[in-house]
Amino acid sequence: MPRVVIAATAGLFLLSGFAALVYQVLWVRELGLLFGNTAQAAALAIAIFFAGLAAGGWLWGRLAPTVRSPLRAFGLLELGVAATALGHFFLLDLYHMVYPWLFAATGGAEWAVSALRAGLGAVILFPPAFLMGGTLPMMGQHLVRTTGRLATTGTAVYALNTFGSALGALAAGFILPPALGFNGAYLLAIGIDAGVGVAAILLALCAVSAATAARSGTKQRRERERRLRRQTRPTPAVTEADAALPHRLILLVALVSGLATLGVEVLWTRLFAQVLQNSVYTYAVVLVAFLMALSLGSLVANALARLSRPAPRHLLLAMLAASAAVTAASPWAFHAVTGGLAYVGPGASWLEYLAAVSVVALLVMVLPGILLGLTLPYLLRLAEAANPQPGEILGRLVAVNTTGAILGSLAAGFVLLPWLGVTGSLLVLAGLYPLLMLPLILREPLPWHRRVAWAAPAALAAGVLLTVRVDGPAATRVDASAGEALVEVIEGTHATAAVIERGPHRLIRVNNFYTLGGTGALESERNQTLIPMLTHPAPRSVFYLGMGTGITAGTSLLFPVERVDVCELLPEVVELAERHFEPWTQGLFSDARVDVRAEDGHHCLRHADTDYDLIISDLFTPWKAGTGNLYTLEHYRLGRERLADNGLFVQWLPLYQLTEGEFSTIARTMQAAFPQVVMWRGDLFADGSIVALVGTEEGVTVNPDALVEHGRSLANNPALPDDLLQAVSLRFYAGNISESTLFDDAPLNTRDRPVIEYAAPRSQRRVQAGEDTWMIGSQLGLLYQQLAEETSPARDPYLAPLDRAGHDYVHAGRHYYFYNVLRLNNQEDLAQAQLQRFLELTPFDQPPPAPDSPDTRSRWEEGR
Repeated sequence: MPRVVIAATAGLFLLSGFAALVYQVLWVRELGLLFGNTAQAAALAIAIFFAGLAAGGWLWGRLAPTVRSPLRAFGLLELGVAATALGHFFLLDLYHMVYPWLFAATGGAEWAVSALRAGLGAVILFPPAFLMGGTLPMMGQHLVRTTGRLATTGTAVYALNTFGSALGALAAGFILPPALGFNGAYLLAIGIDAGVGVAAILLALCAVSAATAARSGTKQRRERERRLRRQTRPTPAVTEADAALPHRLILLVALVSGLATLGVEVLWTRLFAQVLQNSVYTYAVVLVAFLMALSLGSLVANALARLSRPAPRHLLLAMLAASAAVTAASPWAFHAVTGGLAYVGPGASWLEYLAAVSVVALLVMVLPGILLGLTLPYLLRLAEAANPQPGEILGRLVAVNTTGAILGSLAAGFVLLPWLGVTGSLLVLAGLYPLLMLPLILREPLPWHRRVAWAAPAALAAGVLLTVRVDGPAATRVDASAGEALVEVIEGTHATAAVIERGPHRLIRVNNFYTLGGTGALESERNQTLIPMLTHPAPRSVFYLGMGTGITAGTSLLFPVERVDVCELLPEVVELAERHFEPWTQGLFSDARVDVRAEDGHHCLRHADTDYDLIISDLFTPWKAGTGNLYTLEHYRLGRERLADNGLFVQWLPLYQLTEGEFSTIARTMQAAFPQVVMWRGDLFADGSIVALVGTEEGVTVNPDALVEHGRSLANNPALPDDLLQAVSLRFYAGNISESTLFDDAPLNTRDRPVIEYAAPRSQRRVQAGEDTWMIGSQLGLLYQQLAEETSPARDPYLAPLDRAGHDYVHAGRHYYFYNVLRLNNQEDLAQAQLQRFLELTPFDQPPPAPDSPDTRSRWEEGR
């Protein structure tokens, strides 16, 4: 083929790989939104995608040798992918139409729900993936025109497609969703596939015309063939010993290689989760680095395939041995590169942080990734002797390898990791390589005693790696200098979670740097329930989206509730909270009124069988991948649908993790979902405040009688005066968001345009680099003042039932916050003036006692 045709064909295949990874990233996200943002949902999406690739590779590989124009068939497959991928837009409607009916029909049995989810996912994802699986065999059949060229051309094609996948992962992680939205990004991928399909068909027609013209010019054709032979060197012939390698054994190597490679990727991803921001960006960097390493491995395999010595089977043995070594060493190498699970890039700006993450990812994964990525493409060198049809060989190998990848990802994430932890799991996967070497060694054309001598070290290595458990690097970082001690750690399917004792307090930490709360912030955690429930006249049913330690949810049991539903995404957290925080949770895990589930909170809420008086959404790290979905317009509209009459949707926000931009977006989004949104303070801290945005229907107001009744009941003191109890609660009221124009210009956060998920990680780095500030201290005080000036308590419709004294209590809370800020800034004279004003406006004889330190509340502890 002319070089220009080869270049054009290569470009098309690069774009095909690009689009495929964009699809995969978006499909995993979509199924997470529908079925819950859990490890199982992600695994289901990947398993369906890979199953389609495997089935397609096997079938289309068998058909490839019978097709007259493989390039035209490639184009038709790409058009088919584009057409079937449009089904993605019907998935949401299909799900909402079919799922509730089938769920009710099966009685909600866990096995039935899993089968139902798999079936719905397969209806949409399997057809395009099945067609994608045929693109590599067809392209290989088209490009490999000379016997003996499969190993070199096939590995180059595989490397090119994998490189395109890396570019797709980069674009899907950094560029396309912020620029186009998720729907726009998906349509772009469909457009790319359609364009590739049309271009391939046209190129195939041109190739036919060119072939016809070439037959009329025999002399020119022969000259081109002579020139081609001078410029290229065919792959060295496969020896008789190599040809004798059974095809089934080659397929076994492909299967185990896929299993180990994807298993290692899952485990490496968990390791990186311990030291990174865990945003969409850092996940993209890790995935891109891994795919780049696999692409480089294919290029190395291309170079090795051109060698006549050493023998291919010996090179294969060396690859397997090297893969075992780097996999087994990777836990210790990771700890060495990261300084014992230290946070990567502390204090770095956004670009500096991405550079630091990229360097660590490359240091950790490039060499091992190249070795892991060598095996599959190099098998083409051995397989072409048994079957000269390139499309069929490529299809079979990729199908078997992809099947192994499905098994490896599921085994690593759901069996090995909870059973053995990261280090033990990596050692087991490393042990598969020497185990795989044994049948290869035993087929060597050597005397039996020499084969046994060579096989013995491999058998010993496999036995040690598979059975001997060693104490690997620590699964989580403990700061002994801060008085920390490890109580228990769980390396589970969703996260690595630990209970840490810090001095007299106990806390839960997830993935090494995110503290979910603890006993050192009892008042704040209890306030997340007390403040909203005190304002509701009759709170009977409560839903908690997120649980953490269980202290917040357990506080609801101090009220006469009839039903409390708690959904916590991480099963590891549920297990640890039940085991280690029982004294502070008011019997949360034993009370018959409570149902605690380890499940995605949005999914729980969507399929709840009742409406709730209160829905309380916990504090979440805004830049963590997937968290931004809990701040979307669609999520808040769902919350509104699930509220009973006069119900409250309570969104707690960690202002010490939000800049003004993110806070404004969340406030604006809630304004778009609820007729009325008001704000309550969760505390009066100057440097680490939390607030609640409370969404209600129009006409809902604060109930001063409820404040008094609930206050007396909680204190078990019916003699407490009304004004005191009202002042205690109303000092936390911050203002009416719906009556304000402060957030009118902020962008909405939606599923299609996830502003928070893509802006918050950048903001976090700007704050760490000193380029921006969180919404705390004076900046938060300014917001309180602006809200009061726009809508004073006397004009606030939410506060309509209050008298003049009640309005004063609201003003007093703002003055007390100013008092704390001024004290923090060592402005004692001004602080005392604010304190005096607070005392004048309230029935208190003296200032409230200093609150507990917020040292163990939910926060990101990058500075540890």
